[in-house]
Amino acid sequence: MYRFRFHGRGGQGIKTASRIFSTAAFLEGFYAQDFPMYGPERRGAPVAAYVRVSHEPIVIRGYINKPDVVVVGDETLLYDPVADPLRGFGGGVLFVNTPLNPNLSVDGEVVTLDLTGLALEHIGRSGAISAGVGAVACKIAGFSESSMVDAVVRELEEIGLPDELIEKNVVVAKESYRGVPSFDLDSLPSLSESDFLETDIVHVRLDEGEVGIATIANLGNSAVRKTGNWRILKPIVDYSKCTGCKICFAYCPDVSIHMGEDGKAHIDYDHCKGCLICSSVCPFKAITMVREVKVM
Repeated sequence: MYRFRFHGRGGQGIKTASRIFSTAAFLEGFYAQDFPMYGPERRGAPVAAYVRVSHEPIVIRGYINKPDVVVVGDETLLYDPVADPLRGFGGGVLFVNTPLNPNLSVDGEVVTLDLTGLALEHIGRSGAISAGVGAVACKIAGFSESSMVDAVVRELEEIGLPDELIEKNVVVAKESYRGVPSFDLDSLPSLSESDFLETDIVHVRLDEGEVGIATIANLGNSAVRKTGNWRILKPIVDYSKCTGCKICFAYCPDVSIHMGEDGKAHIDYDHCKGCLICSSVCPFKAITMVREVKVM
């Protein structure tokens, strides 16, 4: 499994860049898992995205604490203690978007390219680096240029960019791809390291129960706040299929499912918002959704 972590600032298209990379991985025959992480969405605020790529199905989840490859879309983040893009990095490949040669004391390979300059030259916007960042990640991973271009076009069409602008981004992506080397990721020493930080394990005893417990810390009026009228689709339980496995009970985010005396799931329609989670997790397809009909 290869672990890529992308760092940038809001407005630079780092999330789109990670999607370009993961789509290219899929086109190359890999399994890919891609997700971003950010707080309040502010232009210029640090953001990160995480991508795992593997020849086998990916069952691990969570943040990438020990990346094999770190892609930094803004060199100023190297000195930001909050973003801390080098956290957990050791022995892999580090790419930095910069026209300079940063003096970094790190283990592993350091690659640089002025993606901002390419974006200004071909697109006219300094923040339009998503295609370039995604292309660099593809080259480092050894993906083909054709898969990279296909991924750029797919992802930029998905967000609604006009054809003329997509063509300019493809030019940036090709120049970025050709401007950096590829690597044999299987030889990276970081691949042998665990994806998790070492922490103490706390064993919590599970109490059996028939009613869920909402995570509301303070006194309030959630019981009398009947949110069932938010619902568009209504879950219906087929009791001939329900086995009382409690999976829907455990997953319901609004504690709107309780186990009845018959040992089966019963829904509190006064508070059920129709989120569809119970239906999607039911292994026996015992919960179906019907369109809610409201008479005013």
